[in-house]
Amino acid sequence: MMRHLLLATLIGSTLPAALAGGDPPRGEQILKRFVDEFVAITPGEGKFPASFTMGSGNGQPAQEQPAHKVTFKQGFAMAKYEVTQELYELIAGRNPSKWRGPRNSVEMVDWDEANAFCRGVTAELRKRKLIKETEEIRLPSEAEWEYACRAGTTTAFSFGDDVKDLGQYAWFTGNAKGNDPPVGVKKANPWGLHDMHGYVWEWCADAWHPDYKDAPADGRPRQAAKPKERVLRGGAWTTVADECRSAFRGHRPPQARGPDIGFRCVRAAVAAEKENP
Repeated sequence: MMRHLLLATLIGSTLPAALAGGDPPRGEQILKRFVDEFVAITPGEGKFPASFTMGSGNGQPAQEQPAHKVTFKQGFAMAKYEVTQELYELIAGRNPSKWRGPRNSVEMVDWDEANAFCRGVTAELRKRKLIKETEEIRLPSEAEWEYACRAGTTTAFSFGDDVKDLGQYAWFTGNAKGNDPPVGVKKANPWGLHDMHGYVWEWCADAWHPDYKDAPADGRPRQAAKPKERVLRGGAWTTVADECRSAFRGHRPPQARGPDIGFRCVRAAVAAEKENP
């Protein structure tokens, strides 16, 4: 607990000092780029269906069942890329990653640190008026993540069912050895989101449950009292192709770190209960 309090203090107090005074133009560029790269997801409008079927049917792991309909009540924006090392370091004041590169996905970040980053970058973007006071940066719910990954598809992957095509869209055990890539090298899904399959696992806001029984039908994160594990999505450079499927669910303790664990952000309106506690 003390470690997480110290981390939150670090992100909350070090950043203004780091960007104060001359206010380095590079920092401003990194923050603006982050904001500009969000993809607006508007369920029920244009190419974005209001609902989708989350999970898998019979023949797939029990943790992906029962397949169920999710209907979103409001839109959100999904980051085009996973959080990069240059952005994480700007906000957190450090870069914990094993595989270094300014535009590489940050890794070696646990669930609490990912959330602390979201709070820190929200405060900084509001201060600079790059987002509204009524908006926040946060982790996606598991439903938001799968909806964005599927991008209107019902196939195993956002590009179809043929695993032979996975290498065009993902870094996984089939092609990752010897590569140290920046975000966005592989093809995007139909909604313009990169690295939803493979590269690094992505933390979601949800507590882990072993199946979808009684899961929310409106896209909210599913929580639990004192959860022992949190949800990870997308697979990674360390996983086989099957774990890169749109519906595949990973899970680890919130304290878990690894060179294959990162995260992606959502930009959305602050929930009503947060605005008016």
